[in-house]
Amino acid sequence: MASVHESLYFNPMMTNGVVHANVFGIKDWVTPYKIAVLVLLNEMGRTGEAAVSLMERRRLNQLLLPLLQGPDITLSKLYKLIEESCPQLANSVQIRIKLMAEGELKDMEQFFDDLSDSFSGTEPEVHKTSVVGLFLRHMILAYSKLSFSQVFKLYTALQQYFQNGEKKAVEDADMELASREEGERKMEKEELDVSIREEEVSCSGPLSQKQAEFFLSQQASLLKNDETKALTPASLQKELNNLLKFNPDFAEAHYLSYLNNLRVQDVFSSTHSLLHYFDRLILTGAESKSNGEEGYGRSLRYAALNLAALHCRFGHYQQAELALQEAIRIAQESNDHVCLQHCLSWLYVLGQKRSDSYVLLEHSVKKAVHFGLPRAFAGKTANKLMDALKDSDLLHWKHSLSELIDISIAQKTAIWRLYGRSTMALQQAQMLLSMNSLEAANAGAQQNNTESFAVALCHLAELHAEQGCFAAASEVLKHLKERFPPNSQHAQLWMLCDQKIQFDRAMHDGKYHLADSLVTGITALNSIEGVYRKAVVLQAQNQMSEAHKLLQKLLIHCQKIRNTEMVISVLLSVAELYWQSSSPTIALPVLLQALALSKEYRLQYLASETVLNLAFAQLILGIPEQALSLLHMAIEPILADGAVLDKGRAMFLVAKCQVASAASYDPLKKAEAVEAAIENLNEAKNYFAKVDCKERIRDVVYFQARLYHTLGRTQERNRCAMLFRQLHQELPSHGVPLINHL
Repeated sequence: MASVHESLYFNPMMTNGVVHANVFGIKDWVTPYKIAVLVLLNEMGRTGEAAVSLMERRRLNQLLLPLLQGPDITLSKLYKLIEESCPQLANSVQIRIKLMAEGELKDMEQFFDDLSDSFSGTEPEVHKTSVVGLFLRHMILAYSKLSFSQVFKLYTALQQYFQNGEKKAVEDADMELASREEGERKMEKEELDVSIREEEVSCSGPLSQKQAEFFLSQQASLLKNDETKALTPASLQKELNNLLKFNPDFAEAHYLSYLNNLRVQDVFSSTHSLLHYFDRLILTGAESKSNGEEGYGRSLRYAALNLAALHCRFGHYQQAELALQEAIRIAQESNDHVCLQHCLSWLYVLGQKRSDSYVLLEHSVKKAVHFGLPRAFAGKTANKLMDALKDSDLLHWKHSLSELIDISIAQKTAIWRLYGRSTMALQQAQMLLSMNSLEAANAGAQQNNTESFAVALCHLAELHAEQGCFAAASEVLKHLKERFPPNSQHAQLWMLCDQKIQFDRAMHDGKYHLADSLVTGITALNSIEGVYRKAVVLQAQNQMSEAHKLLQKLLIHCQKIRNTEMVISVLLSVAELYWQSSSPTIALPVLLQALALSKEYRLQYLASETVLNLAFAQLILGIPEQALSLLHMAIEPILADGAVLDKGRAMFLVAKCQVASAASYDPLKKAEAVEAAIENLNEAKNYFAKVDCKERIRDVVYFQARLYHTLGRTQERNRCAMLFRQLHQELPSHGVPLINHL
């Protein structure tokens, strides 16, 4: 690398059409592309306001900043950008560059001499301190520093730049003509756009310091907010290697290389780049404060902390723990409480498989309160929790912290779903998606592809699927796949969501073999969810003993890590196993335990579902009147915010309880009760039809046929019996009595 710097310093020369003028003294240099931009600025000053409309001038002003800050691009691309803003000015710029390139060296000399006139007069065209004025002054200064031989090389590079642009324009015209003849203009245009996009950076050679800083900040922002618009991993790494070749101590380039390697899950290269970033940060003194010692130590402890997070992401928990111990040791020596709090949070993540993980979390919450960091609540009512979030939201909005605002809304979406309020969760998710980001990824982008947006979209997909709107859920998932490609860091969120929706649809349709094949993918993304789904499949296949063993192991594990929501779900599945095995009395203590947990943690929807199961257990035990009174307590939240399948189950159970309660009624009152039960069964059947749950529709029509037979309505009975026979042939039963199936 030293030889490269020496050649640039002692022998300033052209590299890929770029003339370096005292690289170490000036942060910018003259290139043929920048001469073209200077021509554009000069033409804008010469053109009167009457010749260019207000909208065209506004578009030109918006175009200038990326042209001044961005990397060099081809002449054909520059013409295209100017033509999109102002066709008349694009023609004038093209003529001026052509006259200069096909003329003589003195034409370029005269052009730079005339640039100084822009600052003269009582009302100059350009102010010296403006963005355009600073750019003009930098270029004039850089040009005046060049020797005669360097000026000649610059003029030769300008001629070559012009010739390449002309050649590219001819090739583009031929390509467009060929694509029209083949009828594939759209596809060809997309391929052309990609090739131009890749060429924007690669044609420029070494970037100046300002261009490099702009390029790095732009790509880092795109990787964070809109990864699909960033350069591909291979192209970005190529440009970063080019930057590091000319400046190996550029710390920010190493960090962007680290982020880029994370995209492709390259653990070796990402670790290498992260270590180089902190090495360069320490060597260059970028983190140093007045005493010089604090910045050095701060870089070391945060380097160890980032390394621990990196290893944790790739599943290297032992290496992550070693790095975390190093970060804690340095943070304790420096008395950095904020760094220690971050370390404590990562300790909890690493210790989730240990029984003491919850102790670490509680300690982390206490320390967070002490140092004014966001607090965590468990078992609080919705109003208290939302009030706590409101206090932090006020600070976020006050300081325009858009990323924290997005995270807060995504958290509220998840919290409302946890509490069982699907309408409120839907409102929060739509609020986040409709809210424009406060900081754009680049000049024209408002899209913000952060984790919070992925979470909100996944919630939307699941909420639509729960209501039987599978087409809408599919559209949301399609958008997620486009917005978060499979190799992006948040892709696992929609992958798990997609697998869960497919699993539920397969179970509704009675295709247990298909659901079983999906369990592997779910387990790879979320082991706890995968084990639970495997137990559900085994239970549906009437493999009760295997399902019971699996649920018991999962219950013990979830109780250790305090996963309350999954504990309640497992308890409900265990209770269902008991009454399917004709042991409803054993199921009652399990259901009461689930109800106590639901009430303690204010999980209203799970509490309603537990009450629904308790009512079913009482029906099996022969006390339908008490079961019906319990249903009146639980059915309102289910009908208001529940999934369509749960609404159908609730109405089906109401009908069963009505029929069982009417056994002792007189004939007239009994007939009225049966009629009411049939109406509820029709409503349940409509709910089951929305989610295409054929197995439960079969149970409903069987029950309806029996009731119609009781009333002596032969035609309706035969219709239901025929539908039952069709579904029964398509979905053979597993020998489980219908009365034992909720």
